[in-house]
Amino acid sequence: MTEFWLISAPGEKTCQQTWDKMMAATTRTQNLSTNHKFSIPDLKVGTLDVLVGLSDELAKLDSFVEGVVKKVAQYMADVLEDSRDKVQENLLANGVDLITYITRFQWDMAKYPIKQSLKNISEIISKQVTQIDNDLKTRASAYNNLKGNLQNLERKNAGSLLTRSLADIVKKDDFVLDSEYLITQLVVVPKTAYTDWQKTYETLAEMVVPRSSNLLFEDNDSGLFCVTLFRKALDDFKHKARENKFIVRDFQYNEEEMKADKEEMTRLCTDKKKQFGPLVRWLKVNFSEAFIAWIHIKALRVFVESVLRYGLPVNFQAMLLQPNKKNMKKLREVLNDLYKHLDSSAAAIIDSAMDIPGLNLSQQEYYPYVYYKIDCNLLDFKV
Repeated sequence: MTEFWLISAPGEKTCQQTWDKMMAATTRTQNLSTNHKFSIPDLKVGTLDVLVGLSDELAKLDSFVEGVVKKVAQYMADVLEDSRDKVQENLLANGVDLITYITRFQWDMAKYPIKQSLKNISEIISKQVTQIDNDLKTRASAYNNLKGNLQNLERKNAGSLLTRSLADIVKKDDFVLDSEYLITQLVVVPKTAYTDWQKTYETLAEMVVPRSSNLLFEDNDSGLFCVTLFRKALDDFKHKARENKFIVRDFQYNEEEMKADKEEMTRLCTDKKKQFGPLVRWLKVNFSEAFIAWIHIKALRVFVESVLRYGLPVNFQAMLLQPNKKNMKKLREVLNDLYKHLDSSAAAIIDSAMDIPGLNLSQQEYYPYVYYKIDCNLLDFKV
């Protein structure tokens, strides 16, 4: 299970008692979840008005940062292309896998100094993640353009003989070049019509050079033939060829253009390889930064909501539960029984949305205890 429930309950005589009680209810008689203490430092409380306003702001910031975390993770999968199975091992926070980071969470004092006000800490996070989001847009746009140009060139060199570039198939020797009167044409002939072609090509128009047709290349369906004729018979030849289901490709042999195309392909391949390594490194580093910021927001939200719900002095135990998939409903019932005394009105409306002014609960399920979900499955596909 990649889903965690981050909850808090008021300290009994001690916070340890709160923890022991929850552990007894969820693990001793039945294995409903794997639990960890979630360590939140002594943050500056501030005024009630500030806390109420911050509750709303943090909810929005939580959604925004989660969105950025998912965007970076998804883009990592896009960039790794054929190595998508390697995505998960690149999605780390502080050098460890996400579940380890969450279950051993420690507040980062250097990044988010706890002497600052709660509002300042949330603004530091907001600026930091907005910067990551903007940088991602810029880097993704540049890399996607490069990748798109390369794919367009690759597409030109693939596909059927009716549409693909012929530059890498034909050679100079296949053409009569620099002749005032003669011209060589390339014709796509279905495999089923080879015999017809050989019988008729010399008579499709006047002035076709006898025995000038050669098969240059085949794909699954067709063959590419060259044929030489007099320039003044060209329109007539094209018309008659089309009537016989032979397609004349519009192609002029130009060494300079073909060389430029090949050089462009080489340059784009080299540029893509050059950008790939630094881009993956940037994604790894900034995924880690964004994910860490996200979990710190969850910690801030637990702190703010716990103070608003349970009052001062600050006295609550934050706990991280990893539910066992089969027992999620049972776990919810056990927690409800354990904490329903905290808010009698909540017991009647468990599992429905509730709107309490100032406590941003309208967009989430409401329970008698503080609750936030953290889902570490950040990709749209299974890896």
